[in-house]
Parts: sequence; C-alpha cells; structure tokens
Amino acid sequence: MPFPPDGPGFPAANAALSLSLRGVTVLVVEDSRVTCDALRLIFQRTGARLRRAGTLATARRHLDACRPDVLIVDLGLPDGRGEALIALAAADGLPVLALSGDPDGRAAAMDAGAIAFVEKPIPSVAGFLRLIRQLVAGVGPEPTGQEIAPPAADPLALRDDLAFAAALVLGPDTDYVTGFVRSLARATGDRDLEAAALEAGSDTGRAALSALLTARLSAISPVG
Repeated sequence: MPFPPDGPGFPAANAALSLSLRGVTVLVVEDSRVTCDALRLIFQRTGARLRRAGTLATARRHLDACRPDVLIVDLGLPDGRGEALIALAAADGLPVLALSGDPDGRAAAMDAGAIAFVEKPIPSVAGFLRLIRQLVAGVGPEPTGQEIAPPAADPLALRDDLAFAAALVLGPDTDYVTGFVRSLARATGDRDLEAAALEAGSDTGRAALSALLTARLSAISPVG
C-alpha cells in the first residue's frame, strides 16, 4: 500500500536536500511503522513514489505486478528472512539496498546480492539519499554544506510497533520478535528496551520484555 500522507513534517531546512527523484518508484519491504514513517519523511521532498510491503509474501505480489526502480529490504520479516527476497530481486537485475538494525546482517545481505547495506537508524539523510541516487542513476546529490538529522519517531507509529511486539512477545517466534524489538529500540534510542530484548531468551526474560513493552505503551498518550 502507499505510504500515508499524514504524519509529522520534516524540518523545513531539509529543503536544501530536495534533490529530485521524481518518477522513481521505491518499494520498501519493512515491518516497522517507525522505520517506514522515517523513510516517508526522508523521501517526501524528492518526488519519489514509495510503496510498502510488510511481509515477503506482499513484496512478491508487488514485484509480480510492477517493477520498482529500487528495492529496500529489511532483513527480519514476519514470514521469513529478507535475504531470500534480495537474492530473487538481484537475480532479476533489480538494485537492492538491505536495511537492518543488526550490523551482523551485512555479510549475509551482501552475499545474497544487495548492492549496499544501511544500518538502522539511518545516520545521515544526505548520505542515504546519495546512496539511493547512486543505485538508481549512478550519481549522488550535489553537496549542500548542510546535514539534517533523521526525523524523530512518530508517536503513533511507535505505538503501533510496540503493540505489534507486545502481541507477539510471548508467542513461539522468539527470534523474530526480539529482533524486531531490538531494531525498534535502536531506532528510537531506547537502551533499556534493547537490553530487555537481548535478555529475552528465557521465559523470565520474555516476561520481563512483555512487561516493559506494556509500560512503554502505557506511557504513550492514547489516540484521540
């Protein structure tokens, strides 16, 4: 589905980085609303058309229907690993950028065929856009002499991600949900949440993570 048009605006100073990606279609395969919202804000001034898939299955349906100019793939997804999709797309000649909160995923992503790897949270807007331009057209943006920090997490997107994790944390797929939480914690600078996810290998650890997710949800003001 397309990215929603609402959400917090990106800093006006980002106009300095408004290089054109008009006519470029980017398919983002990502399960986190926080990350997707950040990417939407980064791309919104470039003229690029963004599409989102939250699972491998949805991404494959997108790719069967149309061919994006560049594919951005998270490595940890609800129905499998992103490396499988990277290999499929790379074999078809599609430029792929791998995205992950786990720096240890770099080697596997590159081995699968990704042209580049970006660790979450995205450290530099200008650098990220330069990389996209290089993937699409072989050129980067002109230097602006100004760097803009990535956007802060939208509270509504954060609430959705926390609720998603809280619903899964006591289920059977511990590796996926703890990886999701670690990535979310890194993206939002929540060191306590990241530490809890790292300790969630036991029943006691998962219970503690569940309690912390519930507390984080309670700390966000209800919608409306």
